[in-house]
Amino acid sequence: MPKLNGASLDCGAALDCGAALERWGPMVFRLAWHTLGRREDAEDVAQEVFVALVQSRTSFRDEAHLQRWLVRCTIHRCRNVNTSAWRRHTVPFPEGWDIPAHGSDPTDRTVSEAVSRLPTAYRQAICLHYVEGYTAQEIGRLLGCPRGTVLSRLSRARDLLHSYLKEEVL
Repeated sequence: MPKLNGASLDCGAALDCGAALERWGPMVFRLAWHTLGRREDAEDVAQEVFVALVQSRTSFRDEAHLQRWLVRCTIHRCRNVNTSAWRRHTVPFPEGWDIPAHGSDPTDRTVSEAVSRLPTAYRQAICLHYVEGYTAQEIGRLLGCPRGTVLSRLSRARDLLHSYLKEEVL
């Protein structure tokens, strides 16, 4: 039986939390990282999401239902981190102390920094579409908004990224 911080990942007979962690853990972590912008916060959120899954006695109809639950839970936990009093009173490490999102390639770092400047809703749409490979329709179901809203967020995010990256070149 897989363990999380020494605790057994037993979610009941209907769901194998170890398999859920294996399958959806990377997606939860990436979504949290793209939303929060800090690896440490993303690790904390990902851990909280799976602890909540272990403690939850929710019956999931299928994998899509579990996936939507994990995405919504991740977004809610990220929102909690962003609005917490603790977060408002902390100071980030100086430039260069953070671990680059995609290795040491300066181009990757530039793109990652541009994505991190986007508003949260745009970052989430970009992450779910380009990193996780979801369609606009699927993202709409995951985030609880219409497909048109997702398409609008993606378009506006691309426009902002274009302007941010154009600034970097000039």
